[in-house]
Amino acid sequence: MNKDRPNEEALNEQLSHGIEVPETNMEPLQKQVRIVGNLLGEVLKEQEGEAIFDTVEYLRTGYISLRHKDDPQKRLDLMAYIETLDEHTLKQVTRAFNTFYVLSNIVEEDYLHRERRKLYKQDDRKLWQGSFLRTVDEIAESGISAEDMQRIIDELRYTPVFTAHPTEARRRTMMTLQRRIFLIIDQLNRDELTSEERGSLQNQLKSQIQLLWRTKEVRLNKPTVEDEVRYGLFYFQASLFEAIPMVYRYFERATRKVYGSGKINIPSLLKFGSWIGGDRDGNPFVTPAVTRNAIRLHMQEALNEYHCRILKLRSILSHNIEFITPSAEFTTSLKADEAELKEYISQRKTELFENEPYRQKLDYIAHRLNANFLTVRSHITGVKADISSGALIGAYKEVTEFLNELYLIRDSLISHNDQYIANRELKDLIRLVETCGFTLYKLDLRQESTVHTRTVTEVLKQFTPDQDYETLSETHRIETLANLISRVNLPKPNPESLSAESVEALELFDTMMEMRAETGDSIFGTYVISMTHTASHVLEVMFLARLAGIVGTDARGKPFCNIQISPLFETIEDLRHISEVLTNLFENPVYMDLLKVSGNLQEVMLGYSDSCKDGGILASQWNLYNAQKQVIALTDSYGVKCRMFHGRGGTVGRGGGPTHEAIISQPPDTVHGQIKFTEQGEVLSNKYGNTETAVYELGVGITGLLKASQSIVKKHGKYADNYLQAMADIAISGEESYRDLTDNTEGFQDYFYENTPVTEIGQMNIGSRPSHRKTDRSKSSIRAIPWVFGWSLSRHTLPAWYGIGTALETFRKEHGDLLLREMYQKWPFFKALLSNVQMSLFKAQMDIAKEYSNLWKDKKRSAFIYDKIAAEYYLTVRELLSIAQIDNLLQETPLLQYSLERREPYLDPLNHIQITVLGRHREFISKSEEESPWIDELLLTINAIAAGMRNTG
Repeated sequence: MNKDRPNEEALNEQLSHGIEVPETNMEPLQKQVRIVGNLLGEVLKEQEGEAIFDTVEYLRTGYISLRHKDDPQKRLDLMAYIETLDEHTLKQVTRAFNTFYVLSNIVEEDYLHRERRKLYKQDDRKLWQGSFLRTVDEIAESGISAEDMQRIIDELRYTPVFTAHPTEARRRTMMTLQRRIFLIIDQLNRDELTSEERGSLQNQLKSQIQLLWRTKEVRLNKPTVEDEVRYGLFYFQASLFEAIPMVYRYFERATRKVYGSGKINIPSLLKFGSWIGGDRDGNPFVTPAVTRNAIRLHMQEALNEYHCRILKLRSILSHNIEFITPSAEFTTSLKADEAELKEYISQRKTELFENEPYRQKLDYIAHRLNANFLTVRSHITGVKADISSGALIGAYKEVTEFLNELYLIRDSLISHNDQYIANRELKDLIRLVETCGFTLYKLDLRQESTVHTRTVTEVLKQFTPDQDYETLSETHRIETLANLISRVNLPKPNPESLSAESVEALELFDTMMEMRAETGDSIFGTYVISMTHTASHVLEVMFLARLAGIVGTDARGKPFCNIQISPLFETIEDLRHISEVLTNLFENPVYMDLLKVSGNLQEVMLGYSDSCKDGGILASQWNLYNAQKQVIALTDSYGVKCRMFHGRGGTVGRGGGPTHEAIISQPPDTVHGQIKFTEQGEVLSNKYGNTETAVYELGVGITGLLKASQSIVKKHGKYADNYLQAMADIAISGEESYRDLTDNTEGFQDYFYENTPVTEIGQMNIGSRPSHRKTDRSKSSIRAIPWVFGWSLSRHTLPAWYGIGTALETFRKEHGDLLLREMYQKWPFFKALLSNVQMSLFKAQMDIAKEYSNLWKDKKRSAFIYDKIAAEYYLTVRELLSIAQIDNLLQETPLLQYSLERREPYLDPLNHIQITVLGRHREFISKSEEESPWIDELLLTINAIAAGMRNTG
């Protein structure tokens, strides 16, 4: 079957969102790919010589011919040729294919951006699916009035949460280079260029490709958590500081066009979260000190950006007092600034801006921001700031003080009819500050539930030596913890009799208190509890927060709670017990009192990755769907607001897929305006590496949320019972099939470890977090990300589809296919599920997976397991094509299909090179204790295949 692999979530989202591109319009994309390919060829010849270039061309053309017509003998000849290549040649060939993928991905991203611009210029309300204008227009046409639209929008809160990714291998240096290439390629497509200008740009492009070739693609050393923090901050520098205000502007324009000017107000509904520096589950390198430093680095980034923008505004707002009369409130504020800060502002500036009130005000604001910046900087460096110059005088205590000053300038400008000026750079800055605050992100903290249980057990041995907390029943645990939390006075634990783990767990809560005092109350998001099995797991965290003073009773006897706790339900079994856990919490009056005083909002996190690894994609998706319905019904019945937090990965096997479709396919009437989800690894770089794409990605996410939140004013109602029952039956069959393979097939885990690079992934300098919880070869030991990554690299992509073919065939044989086809056409959940599976089936390649299966020395057992996987693969393809009533995978998204087809021949040699290198590496380490010379080349192949497939774990 002729097919290709899917791109990453971001590219899939763009390619599948209904940008209608006529066949003839593909020529500009093809032409640009040829240009960068030819330039890369020139660089190869000039830098590495004809021999390397000829080797690359031989492999490229050879594998292209195999895609046109399979020839087993030629495939064997190509594999044999690869076996003859030495270490240097293999490395250069791998780098060449990797560089081509990087360049072609950039070309595609720019092409999609330009196609959207063309549609926008046509002033057509349809635009693309997920555009602000199309979405608002469709909602208005469905009968939603301006008043109801405002009600929906007022409830929106869209929160992407950045996480570190232990399989993301890109460097910031490379991403900066790629941004420059993107901009040059975009300029090359301007029609008005002269031949001389075009030639100059092509020379610039070639120079950047040369730099790309001369730059090491992967990290030299294992990254620290601080490296990962800075990696996350890169996206604000690269795109988000520019993209955030643009997103709001597009949303405002759409509502103006559809509902009229002044009818709809767009609040600042976008927030960002982060786990980087706060997620200590399984990562011993995330200490309280690291968390403190992460927060300060976030603040430094935000303050630096605001300071730069204030200086820019100061150069713009040159109003002279002779021509304007500022508002009375502004004048009063300026006089207060002069009284407090004038002596610390240089005489030259005072004279320069004497008759320019806004410049004076902005100069004082710049001074205050700089005072905040210097304070944060001193905490980061550990060097006490010099206070003798007065540089620290006047620092803002909290971000609202800064915002109020910006509002004051805005209102004053509007008061003398300068609203157009107020609505430009100043408004963009206000949007940024409302979105990011002083802390840039809300930092979530995460720890595994057993750590809290062990810590509470040790603490209570000090408080009540006769009671063993670990032996208590769940009912008694809840009762004990609730009584302790509600006490007015509690003793402090003695750290000398606690384990190091417990001391660090308690120190984290002390750090929360310390950082709230240092930075303000808004620094932290939620405290996420991994592997939440019971209500007591939540109350344990509340008790530890009580010990630190984050929770308690004030002087008036009123409870206070400055922590939000998010239980994370990850396994299939946990998802099935979610109602029981939450009911036990909501029935506890101590917990409910604390929940009410903290905003009456319960966040619940659903884990896509581990549930999929545990029971397969069908069981995972269906139990997540039902869990969400149960959570919303339960919180509604207790009068509690709820925000769902979706722990999605980049791949389908970890809950990935286009964000817009993922949101609108949530159970009907369960999205009430707020959504929060993780953004990981290559998803970050592909979504937020360029401003243009970041604007698009944030837009389609917000419009998905807008569509799904219509239940705020108009209920959808549940889907047909026969749909739900059919899906329940399919999920049961799928889970049985998946567990039969992964849990009950002898040697399956050995097959995974021997026939994929997963062991080598754990040895590489990719992420700070260990790839395994334990050192054994069990499914529970390995983390979800390397689990998916290993299967992806070896072209099985098994977690994203295994069991679906058997489940669909079983149902079809008993009930026929008419219902399944109807569900595919009419039920967004089922359509999104099978559409995402199509992408994963494209990514899989059974002939290459078979080559990987030969790595295991137990050939008989390996062949048996491979045959079982391959049979399910081909069954899944047949069943899915039948239900969707299509002839080829991704037939319904031709632009995506085209993009994938041209990638096919380039991945095959990379996989065969990786197989060769894996074999050489493993042979070397079996005979020597020295460091393998093949590790660098192996990492290069991982990086190159990830670039070609555009996703990893």
